[in-house]
Order: sequence, then structure tokens, then C-alpha cells
Amino acid sequence: MKELRGEPLDNVVLEIGLALGLIAFAVALARKLGLSNIPFLILIGIAVGPHAPQFGVFDFRFIETDSLISFMGRFGVLFLLFYLGLEANLTRLIEAGRSILLGGSIYVGINFTAGFMFGYLLGFPLREALIIAGLTTVSSSAIVAKILFDYRRMANPETQIVLGITMFEDVFVAVYLSLISGIVLSGATSFTGVVSSGGIALGFIVGLIFIGRLATPLLNRVLRISSNELFVIVVFAGLFLLAGLGETIHVAESIGALLLGLILGETEHSERMERLVVPFRDFFGAVFFFGFGLSIDPFTLGGAAWPAIGAALLSLVCVVVAGLIVGTRAKLSPVGSLNTGFTLLARGEFSIIIVNLALAGSLMPVLQPFAALYVLILASASPLLAKESERIYGLFAKLFRRLRRKKKSDEEIEEAEV
Repeated sequence: MKELRGEPLDNVVLEIGLALGLIAFAVALARKLGLSNIPFLILIGIAVGPHAPQFGVFDFRFIETDSLISFMGRFGVLFLLFYLGLEANLTRLIEAGRSILLGGSIYVGINFTAGFMFGYLLGFPLREALIIAGLTTVSSSAIVAKILFDYRRMANPETQIVLGITMFEDVFVAVYLSLISGIVLSGATSFTGVVSSGGIALGFIVGLIFIGRLATPLLNRVLRISSNELFVIVVFAGLFLLAGLGETIHVAESIGALLLGLILGETEHSERMERLVVPFRDFFGAVFFFGFGLSIDPFTLGGAAWPAIGAALLSLVCVVVAGLIVGTRAKLSPVGSLNTGFTLLARGEFSIIIVNLALAGSLMPVLQPFAALYVLILASASPLLAKESERIYGLFAKLFRRLRRKKKSDEEIEEAEV
């Protein structure tokens, strides 16, 4: 360990302690204000990091632990999605398969088209416009899961549609990444490769659900373990193995975690798993959002402010429209449809991945601050809008009623004048 005099303390444990202290402050402040802690965790992560000040031995730049915090954040995504799967209902999700396929197509189609047109109309070249279309299309699985937990909406009718669209997006991601990687990195693409990647992702998801349903009696017997210690180890081994297996065939590891949760949620041990997983979900999930904030450099955001704000407003309109269309077809209430759109509004980990691909392909540097600010806006706005969706719907309903009454009154005046 370095001496305390004259240079920073090379102490990973101290830095982790500082990080957890900041995370605790952000969560406590959010709880005090009665809001989701996601925006607070992201903002406090942005406030520290590479450009933060140093006070003696307390180094808020987290240079030594940046990679460790990022790694722990990956665990947070897995636990969030695994718990989400445990809480969901696989049988109802399968029964809603047709609605999910249609809803996912509508949602992705609206957002991708709008994102591409937005980039193209701003004057970006074709490859940059395709990158913008990708990063403005896919929701953040981790933030979606957190919203559903924070606002206790797991039993809501729209939750099945939200989960289904999340899985549909993963198939889209597989196809999109295959296509865009060829375009950006080599200037060409293979139609066969694109179809193959999408087919593998879809086959993995459908096949695992099918096998999981058949294996439920076997899983019931295997998981009859009296020791909580051994029980947790066995479940977590399955979680990381399946998530890792999915990643090797280009299916997001978070979707592997969601699928395992859906499968194990059908067993007789689901309540025990939920109880034991909650502390891991909350701890590592908070680390994920804090680490996400650390990855954003606030000094690079200014030049991309207006395009990012415009893209965020466009995405808000698109998810509301898509949510209303999907919700109407799925026979959801207007508030449920609005919940669907606002919950899926959050952008996060995928947007960061796709902009890193753009940088690897030497595309325009402005894409990085654009993506960072765009993600920050929607990652913060989505939980707030989702919380107030019922009130927002009520305000618009009152406005429309007033407009209808005014229109009717004007028509009556015109008739009287005639």
C-alpha cells in the first residue's frame, strides 16, 4: 500500500467503501422524496468518476475500482432480470405469444423508423443514421425490471406485454448487431449471417422455454435442498451458466437470466428463491446504475445537447403511440397502455454497446456524447413518467373533454347564428 503522504491511496477496499457510501446516500435521498432511485444513482455516478475531485486519501475518481464496479454492475443486471422472471407468469406469457409478436413488431418498427429518419434529417451519413436508429430503439432491460419492482406492477395486465416486448427486442438486437457490424466494421454484410443470428437467438429463447416447461417436475425434485447455503449456490450456478451460455451464441446474458427466472418461477421453490435473491438484486442492481453513471463524462455532453434532447422527445412520442396501439390490440386499459410505453421508454446498456461499436468503426465522434446524454435523459425520465402515468392520463383526459365541450359549444353557436 502506498504511503498516505503526497499521492493517492492505492486501496480498492477504500474506493469500494466510498462508492457504497454514495450509493446509500442516493437511495436514501430517493426514498425521502418518494421517487425511484434510478435517476439519483445515475446522477451521483456522473458527479464523481474521472473528473471528480480528490480530498486527501478520499479519491472520488474510482480509478482503481472502475472495472470492478462495472463487473459488479453486470451481476446487477442478471439478478434484476432473474427476479423479474421469478415474479412473472410463464403460462400467461406463452398464451400472450401472438400479442407479443405483434406488439414487438409494432414497437420496434415505430422506434427504429423514427430514429433512422431523425438521424438522416439531421444530416448524418447513412451509417451514423443506422447507429442512431439502433440506440433509440431498444429499451434497457435493467431499468424496465427496476420500474416494475419499485412500483409493484408485476401483477398488472400490461406487465406480460412489457416482458414479451423485452424478449422480442433481444431477437431484434441479434439481427441488428449482425447487420450493423458488417456495415460499420467491414462495409459489407451477409444476409445468411443475419438470418442465422436471428434464428439462433429466437431458437434459444423458444427452445429453452419449451424444455423448461417439460423439466418442471425434475427441477422440483433437484431443488429440494434443505440447506439455504447450498440452495443459493445451486441456483446461482445455474443462473450464471445459462446467462454465459446465451452470451456465447450472441443472446444477451440478461435474457438468459430472465428465461431461467421464468422457468424456475413455475416450480414449487419460487417463493424461496425470491426471498433469498432480493438482497443480491437490490445491492448489485444499485451498483449497476451507479456504474452506468460513472461511464458518462459530463464535459463531453454540451455539443450534443440539442440533438439528444430532440431524440429523447421523439422517443417519448413514439413509445406513447406504440404503447397505445399495442395496448388497444391487447385489450389493455388506457392507463395500462400508457404504462407500457413509459416503462419501455428507458434506454441504457444496449445504447452504450452500439455506440462503442460505432467508435470502433471510426464513425463520427459526436455519437458518443449524443448517446450518453440521450440515455441519461430517458433513464431518468422513464421511472418518473411511469410513476405518474395515471395522473398524466387523467390530465390529458380532462383536456380532451374540455376541447370536446368547447367544440360542441362553438357548433351550437354557429347553428344559432344560421
